Amino acid sequence: MKGIKALAIDDEAIVLESIRKVLGAEGMDISTTMDGREGIQLAVERPFNIVMTDIRMPDVDGLTVLWEIKQVKPTIPVLIITGFATISSAVQAMKLGAINYLEKPFTPEELVRAVVSAIETSTSTIQEEQTLIHTKEVLKVLKKGASDSAFAGRVFEAGVEALSDYNLTRNEKLAIITGDVNWIEDQIGIIGLDRKNWLIEGKKKLKG
Repeated sequence: MKGIKALAIDDEAIVLESIRKVLGAEGMDISTTMDGREGIQLAVERPFNIVMTDIRMPDVDGLTVLWEIKQVKPTIPVLIITGFATISSAVQAMKLGAINYLEKPFTPEELVRAVVSAIETSTSTIQEEQTLIHTKEVLKVLKKGASDSAFAGRVFEAGVEALSDYNLTRNEKLAIITGDVNWIEDQIGIIGLDRKNWLIEGKKKLKG
């Protein structure tokens, strides 16, 4: 494990301290932060071999952390840390590109095993294209979300399951679920205020 550089992002200091001690004892170089936005910046700027992030944080949620890091470094493994109440969200994150999830509270052995497995698995993972491919399908989702509040709510509650009827890539689904209006408009142009608003509102609920 020597030479491995890892970043842990969590709003609980005790979790970060545990990760630092356990993985540090294995010879890994550990960086930590309690700030999701800072975590994204660190992950993008520094050469980490793996990123670990909590799914529920007050500033930036784990799905947004996953999305923004993957946009810049699509091959880096992102391991989701989750409490029992958010396991379903962690499973959603895996469907959207996370390498795996680790449930709190975890033992030292579980942490080491999860990190080693994530790094080994990432070397053989095929990454999807980061650009938008199915423009018409994305527009269908945006139009339905703007006119159907029940559907819009399901997108942010059920995640990928709510989008199962649409031919979308993992990255397109993640952009919609995390409400990344800027990325979507960069790909297909201005989407309209009504379509933009439900994405923005959904992003607020995701942080919730």
